[in-house]
Amino acid sequence: MQEIFIDSLMDTIKDTATLLPFLFVTYLAMEWLERRTEDQSVALLSSVGRFGHLLGAGIGLIPQCGFSAAASSLYSGGVISVGVLISVFLSTSDEMVPIFLSSSVAASTIGRILLAKFIIALVSGILIDALDRTIGRLVHADKHIHDLCERDRCGCEDEEGGILRSALIHTLKITAFIFIISLVLSLLVGFMGRDAMASAMAGSPVMGTILCGLIGLIPNCAASVAITQMYLEGLLSAGQLMAGLLVGAGVGLLVLVRTNNHHKENAAIIAALLVLGVAWGLVIDAVGITW
Repeated sequence: MQEIFIDSLMDTIKDTATLLPFLFVTYLAMEWLERRTEDQSVALLSSVGRFGHLLGAGIGLIPQCGFSAAASSLYSGGVISVGVLISVFLSTSDEMVPIFLSSSVAASTIGRILLAKFIIALVSGILIDALDRTIGRLVHADKHIHDLCERDRCGCEDEEGGILRSALIHTLKITAFIFIISLVLSLLVGFMGRDAMASAMAGSPVMGTILCGLIGLIPNCAASVAITQMYLEGLLSAGQLMAGLLVGAGVGLLVLVRTNNHHKENAAIIAALLVLGVAWGLVIDAVGITW
């Protein structure tokens, strides 16, 4: 047991350390992109009207959770529909892209996953708005989309040094999540065996997909980190990966709960997000799609 722990710890330290420079460069680029484009994207989301689903599904693909937070605020202010909000949530990529890039995953694989997320988000958003009579949409007072960042003191709003500071903070936080989750996975694989864990998920694909969806609901980047790492370890199927990533809207769920005072409405949106993510994941595995 001690040998397994030491081996797992050393492997995790080594693997995590190699990710640091890649993650920092990636987050630095993401912070620069967010600084340059977020205001324009929020303005577009609030003014595109019937093209909101298309733009929402596209904006969500940019690997950062700022747009899902912005979409939650816009929805709570009655600016966008619940379908557009769902489109943004489902397409939000969060930590998947940085981890895939730092793990040298083929660009074609990343592209196929992002394309699938875009199509699923677009179709689902349109369908949800078609059922708007059931889900409902209420208009509430507008909220400021950067409240959460200011409370977290990540430095995103600083005019000087904000990009470097924020990129460093995000990198350290994600590195810590990756280290903890990778160590836990490594220990599980060490004690249970990779084949046993993969067989357990494959032996109960429906429950495995539901579990991935529930993990994705965790309003934190740790959820997408866990799902992505498990997929890279060969423990998840393509559908299970997609279920977790579709549901993983990041801090957007937190902002929704904080800005929209109608709790039953929030619960319905979260439930719809989970059902959609799990359903699409099951369809992907049933059809036999691989990335």
